[in-house]
Amino acid sequence: MLRASLNPLNQSLTKSTNIYVNFTPRLPFSSLSLQTIQNSHSKPLSNPLYNLLPETQNPNQIVNLISSSLKQANSQLIDLQNDIKPLIHHLSCHEITRVLLRFQSDSFSALTFFNWVKNDLSIKLSSHNYCYIIHILAWSEKFSLAMELLCELIDYVKDCSNCENVFGSLVFCSKDCNFDPVVFDMLIKGYVRKGMVREGFMTFRNILEVGFLPSVISCNCLLNGLLRLNFVDQCWLLYEEMCRVGIHPNSCTFNILTHVFCKDGNADKINEFLERMEEEGFDPDLVTYNTLISSHCRKGRLNDAFYLYRIMYRRNVVPDLVSYTALMNGLCKGGRVREAHQLFHRMVHRGLSPDIVSYNTLISGYCKEGRMQESKYLMHEMIGNGIYPDSFTCQVLVEGYGKQGRLISALNLVVELRRFRVSVSSDIYDYLMVSLCHEDRPFAAKNLLGRISQDGYVPKLNIYNELIESFCRCDSVADALLLKAEMAQRRIKADLVAYRALICCLCRTGKCREAESLMEEMLKSGIRPDPQICRALIHCYCKQLDVDKAESILNFFAKEFQIFDTESYNCLVSVLTEDGDMNKLMELQDRMLKVGFAPNSLTCKYVIHGLLKSTARLENRLKSF
Repeated sequence: MLRASLNPLNQSLTKSTNIYVNFTPRLPFSSLSLQTIQNSHSKPLSNPLYNLLPETQNPNQIVNLISSSLKQANSQLIDLQNDIKPLIHHLSCHEITRVLLRFQSDSFSALTFFNWVKNDLSIKLSSHNYCYIIHILAWSEKFSLAMELLCELIDYVKDCSNCENVFGSLVFCSKDCNFDPVVFDMLIKGYVRKGMVREGFMTFRNILEVGFLPSVISCNCLLNGLLRLNFVDQCWLLYEEMCRVGIHPNSCTFNILTHVFCKDGNADKINEFLERMEEEGFDPDLVTYNTLISSHCRKGRLNDAFYLYRIMYRRNVVPDLVSYTALMNGLCKGGRVREAHQLFHRMVHRGLSPDIVSYNTLISGYCKEGRMQESKYLMHEMIGNGIYPDSFTCQVLVEGYGKQGRLISALNLVVELRRFRVSVSSDIYDYLMVSLCHEDRPFAAKNLLGRISQDGYVPKLNIYNELIESFCRCDSVADALLLKAEMAQRRIKADLVAYRALICCLCRTGKCREAESLMEEMLKSGIRPDPQICRALIHCYCKQLDVDKAESILNFFAKEFQIFDTESYNCLVSVLTEDGDMNKLMELQDRMLKVGFAPNSLTCKYVIHGLLKSTARLENRLKSF
């Protein structure tokens, strides 16, 4: 952190906040001189009658008592706490500050006291108390401890309703104690660590306003934070301001900005930037080339990526695993898996040992092309080299077999992986269960569930639903009901999907009463039915020619749930037209109209069919006389 006289940063990310103190940097003074700090949160104790009390009961002596205890070897603040128990409530923010300032040269004692107040006494500390201990720790080069408390202060201020300015508090407190401007750098990093990049950007500007230069390291940290949030324009504003005020970028800065260019995706600008980087005296390093190669490969510009790969050798920058893996990934995405495998062998011949990412890249490429034999060979090769498949490897291989409809091979692979003691994730088991159910092989899925349950696998609601629906499609309603009972034992509440599948299956197999009983259970559990359930019940009763029951259910769904299913209504009309009793049909239409059903073209077709049928019957009767 350097001193500078600078103009404020023109930026568009956020509005300026005013620094509410006048700051004049000065050399630190001796920590032996006690400073009197006025704190808005509390006032110094000044009642002269306190001096008539014993020392351990005199509020005016609390600072001296604590300081004396801290200066002793093997200080025991717990014992002191018992001795001055009547005075503890007099320990305000002002007295805490006075004690801290007495131990500016003894950061250990200052921190011991601070933690005692915060943790043992549970006294609410002020932001100024935090600032003083942070300054003391930073001055003593206890940077990690200072950073920890600074992050704590950021959270503390964020949760307060008065929205104190952390930077302003640090500046205010720096007037009364030894301080190192590095705390301002730390504040930028603290904001970025907490995801408060806007506040970090504002702090960068405020540091310039009070006459200091942030370090290039804190600027790089802020650039990274802006990049993660995709604030590309602000990255360039920050870089331009760094150059303007004299903060010299380093190779890390240029690598971050290379990432920014890769997000922009303008190849010409990237080349210009590389030239500018070299003019500044920085040669692109391995990180720079890997960033550019990865970006080109993601965007399908393989020619540009391999051009940089060749340039690396000319400039004595040896490609590493990241370089090769990025190129292999680009080739696989472009459907050039064979070339990717050749590059893999070239990498091995040049002395690089492939890792799990390298193998996964090739395995994934082969699986996408449906070349499962090569994928499995690579899996065995990596296991032979002591690299065990991870969840991605297993998922890609299992799904590769699944896409080819080779679920038995996928199941055998899982058995093989377990034999190698490779952990198989629940996501893979979920995929296998769902795939078997979609192929209407619920018994195979149920057998798999029985085996993997012994390893602690617990199916989720959607897996149970898939199994129940698959059993119901196969009209194995008894097995589906057993699964529903198993769900109840595991305290998994059946939802509309399960009830609908079961009710529709029962209706399809002519078990209307059981279906209606299950619907009543569903309603008691607070689940509303849908038109599909209504339709299944109506069709079931209509098949059994129980017209009155069908009409009763149709009325119930309309009045209770506002479900007006025209298909169900037409099914009922169709049954009545077969009887040819037009009086009953017309009476039904009148009742349905009052409930809210409106006939459609199919209803009219059924009615006309009924009238023709009734007329034909009448003519046949007349001819018989």
